[in-house]
Amino acid sequence: MTGVLPQETSASEGGTRGTGASERGFPSRALARIRPWLSILALVATWQACAWAGILDPRSLPGPASLLATAAGMVADGSLPLALLVSLGRVLAGTAIGVVAGLALGLAAGLSTVARDIVDRPMQAIRTVPFTALTPLLILWFGLGETPKIVLVALAVTVPMYLNTVGGVRGVDRRALLVARAYRLSRWRTVRDVLLPGSAPSILVGLRFATGVAWVAVIVAETVNAASGVGYLLTHARTFGRTDVVMVCIVVYAVLGLLTDLAVRALEARVLRPYQGAS
Repeated sequence: MTGVLPQETSASEGGTRGTGASERGFPSRALARIRPWLSILALVATWQACAWAGILDPRSLPGPASLLATAAGMVADGSLPLALLVSLGRVLAGTAIGVVAGLALGLAAGLSTVARDIVDRPMQAIRTVPFTALTPLLILWFGLGETPKIVLVALAVTVPMYLNTVGGVRGVDRRALLVARAYRLSRWRTVRDVLLPGSAPSILVGLRFATGVAWVAVIVAETVNAASGVGYLLTHARTFGRTDVVMVCIVVYAVLGLLTDLAVRALEARVLRPYQGAS
C-alpha cells in the first residue's frame, strides 16, 4: 500500500499541473487572437477621445461615433448597401479575370523562356503605369459603363499574380521537375502535381497583394467615371462638402480590404496545411 501512494500522489499532481498549464494556455491563445486588433482599437479609441475632448473639428474630422450615425443613416436609406453591392461586383469580376490571366501568363513564362521573353516586358511596363493614367484610355476604348472599370481591376490584379506566379514556378525544386520528367508526366500533370503545389505559397502571397490592389483600382475607376458604387458616393460627398460621408466611404474601403485579406489568409492556411504538416 505504501509503495502505491507516491505514484498516486505524483499522478494527481501531474493532472493538476496539466490542468493549470491548460488554463494558463487559454488566456495566451485568446490574447494571440486579439493582439492583431489592439492597435486598431487603440487608434479608434484615441480618435474618439480626441473628438469628445473637442480637439478635432467635427466638420473636418468627425469622430467614430458620428461616423457610425452617418453610416446607419446611409444604410437606412439604402444608398450604402447598394453602393457596396455594385463595388463588390466590380471587384469580384475584375479579380476573377485577373487571377486567371495572371496565373496563365505566369505559368507560361515560368515554363518557357520564349513565353517569358514575349510576356515579361509588357507586364513590367503595365506595372509602372498608374491607374489614373489608364482610366481615361480605357474609357476611350470601351466607352462608359462597367467594362472599363472591370478591365482596370483585372489589369491591376493580373500584374501581381503574374509576378508571384513566375517567381513561384522558377523557385520550384528542379529535382522535382526531373522526377516528373523521368516518370514521363505530361505537361498538364507536371503543372498540376509539381508546379502548382510547389509555387502555391508565392501564388497565395500574390493573391493577397492582388485583392488589396483590386480595391485601389476600383476606387480610382469609381471616382473618375461612375454613377454608382462606393467611389461614386465618395466623389458626390466631396463635391457637397460632406466630410462625414467621405470618411464613411474611406472606412468602408478599409474594412473591405481587411476582410478580403482575412479571407485570402484563411484560404492560404487551408491550402498550405497539408504541406506544413508534412514538414
